[in-house]
Amino acid sequence: MDENKKIRVAITQGDTNGIGYELIFKALSEPSMLEICTPIIYGSPKIATYHHNALDSDIKFTIINNANEAADGRINLLTTFEDEVKVEFGKPTEESGNAGLRAIDRALADYNEGLFDVLVTAPIDNSDAFQFSGQSRYIEDHMECEGQGLSILVSDSLRMALATRNLPLHQVSESITKESIENAIKKFYTSLKRDFRISNPRIAVLSVNPKAGDNGLLGTEEQDILIPAIKELAEQDIQAFGPYAADKLFGSGDYDYFDGILAMYYDQGLAPFRAIAADEGVNYTAGLPIVRTSPEMSASFDIAGHNEAEPTAMLHAIFNAIDIFRHRKEYDEPLADPLQKLYHEKRDEGAKVRYAIPKKRDDRVAGRTDSKPVDGAAAE
Repeated sequence: MDENKKIRVAITQGDTNGIGYELIFKALSEPSMLEICTPIIYGSPKIATYHHNALDSDIKFTIINNANEAADGRINLLTTFEDEVKVEFGKPTEESGNAGLRAIDRALADYNEGLFDVLVTAPIDNSDAFQFSGQSRYIEDHMECEGQGLSILVSDSLRMALATRNLPLHQVSESITKESIENAIKKFYTSLKRDFRISNPRIAVLSVNPKAGDNGLLGTEEQDILIPAIKELAEQDIQAFGPYAADKLFGSGDYDYFDGILAMYYDQGLAPFRAIAADEGVNYTAGLPIVRTSPEMSASFDIAGHNEAEPTAMLHAIFNAIDIFRHRKEYDEPLADPLQKLYHEKRDEGAKVRYAIPKKRDDRVAGRTDSKPVDGAAAE
């Protein structure tokens, strides 16, 4: 892989009445951005110009009609549609939400043609005026992927995956099975190895019930589902631990001993993540052919058009997408022709190739961590 090649980053405009363009303009105004990637904004020149003028932005963009016209060293704005769309800052409408989805549609079509490398999506909110299944599920459905992706929330100090998606709380327990937990942990484990280049990931599994079920007094999902799943995965050399009570794990700071945390439901994962990550969080959809990230924030209609949006999460979304793309290349390269790699390893590339192939640790103990023990965990 050419380390100097600029990654082509597609960025969709999001809800056109929200802060999408403000986040994009502020992120792309960073001086180093054009040195590390070639951005292609998927949107509308008319809408982009309206936002540009309202925000008094000083960035310059070049309008193109096809992604193959995108040039390095400049901000490219691809015309997704020519229709007139009224911009009403702070007001979610069906028209403004659909404008965001139309940008995704065009981006996915271009991805299938190999016209860019990674996708970053600006926020679109579900509202009374515009109801949809969420961008992650929308992308999965329109890519016709096998199975479902895994939402991973990423910050500098935490990776939090969600075992279930946006369910009413009363539906969480009935949607969790031993098989679904095993599948989620396997996807998480694979992503940590391939996308984040962690050779021997350690995953903490949160409990469903308070106090990790308190030995069955507060629920039996831990004993019936989570512990059997963790034990079975240990036999497959996948290091998952727990289940841990969320308040104990995060209150003590012991989450820092793990490479990833698997939360059972939305609030259990999002509440500690947002408290720890503050304004730098990124939402990454693992398990898809495409590398797709987004800033972990809403369309923020309350501040739209006021030039108050903080772009840190958008910057991190772009940087994470680029890193994950490169990590996948690094991970997949020695696996493409393993016999050839092993042959060269014996001759002249030994140290380099051996470093690229994760070694199996001899000191693993199934169901146990050799780091500091976490108080409050259920029996393993």
